Amino acid sequence: MIVAVINIETRAIGRTPDPSQGEVLAPVSEDDVRQALRGVSDPDLKQDIVSLGFVKKVQVTPERILVDVERTVPSATVEALLRARCEAALGALGVAAIEINVGFQVPPVTIPGKTPVPGVARLIAVASGKGGVGKSTVAVNLALALSQSGARVGLLDCDLYGPSVPALFGIQERAHADGQKRLIPLSEYGIEVMSMGFLMDRLAALSWRGPMLHKMLSQFLFGTRWRELDYLLLDLPPGTGDVQLSLTQIAPLAGAVLVTTPQKVALRDVVKGLEMFKSAGTPVLGVIENMSYHLCPCCGERTAVFGEGGAQRLADKYEMPLLGQIPFSRKVPSVLGSGEPLMVRDVSEESAGDLTDRAAADAFRAVARATAAAISQARPGWAAAGPDAMEV
Repeated sequence: MIVAVINIETRAIGRTPDPSQGEVLAPVSEDDVRQALRGVSDPDLKQDIVSLGFVKKVQVTPERILVDVERTVPSATVEALLRARCEAALGALGVAAIEINVGFQVPPVTIPGKTPVPGVARLIAVASGKGGVGKSTVAVNLALALSQSGARVGLLDCDLYGPSVPALFGIQERAHADGQKRLIPLSEYGIEVMSMGFLMDRLAALSWRGPMLHKMLSQFLFGTRWRELDYLLLDLPPGTGDVQLSLTQIAPLAGAVLVTTPQKVALRDVVKGLEMFKSAGTPVLGVIENMSYHLCPCCGERTAVFGEGGAQRLADKYEMPLLGQIPFSRKVPSVLGSGEPLMVRDVSEESAGDLTDRAAADAFRAVARATAAAISQARPGWAAAGPDAMEV
């Protein structure tokens, strides 16, 4: 599933030999091109693009070199940087014109014993050990940041008892089924969204036990008419209960992201979720520290309101990435019910956007890039390093 529009640029940057000076360059071969490109490192994955398998096509004529590069991480900014690096590496080969096409494709993951979700390349669980850490807010803005990077993204609200995604998106519509009794997800800000909140009254209580939850989750995953998606994010309820256990059994999870705050109690609870995914063989992509610090909107001074360094220590102990640190904003309570998530608001300096909001938006973009890089390298059967019990 190639998502990005392939960027094509031809430049006459090679040096043509001057026969009057006795200069003669040997014909350039495909091997010469690939060898030169081994010196080009992918900015996200930190390996050369040939070893990563990103160089899909090489054509060489006396007048031109054409190269198709296909990454597994969406980012228009990185694509432009990578194109420039390729041009620089190939410029010394002496060909008059160089054409570099850069795009991306998120290859689907097949997990033995798990049924793939039709049309979905990668499922990413967004989990937390306890409530109140802003997990759903992180899931919504992470989905939007991934979409803004060029990926096709869906979000499934798996908190059947207390769905909050509809309110975060400001969606009040009901979901319906098609002629084949498949649920049709709603679309908001370019994200495909499904939630129990679209199927029942907002204030109605749900009193289901494990088997009913399991059946509904299966319906959401396999009985929803998802379009072609690169990433389907699953916003899990807090803890390690029936919903989490059912999803690790039936969902072909490509990886999980853990959300915490700097507080010790949140960090200790998130370890339980980490251990659950570890036992299920689900790769843990990393940890996101939400409400990491407060940024003064006037002077930019950072204050660690809830402590600092906890998520980094957790990441170090378990040898996983700290995907990012999201600043705390005092405006969050008033914004949550507005239906306008941070990543769709204009927080630029030109629009007099709040300094904290700009920092949070930048942090979410960095988290999305780090998450996409981690998921592109994730493999089922991951086992965490680190002690069985830990102090954080």
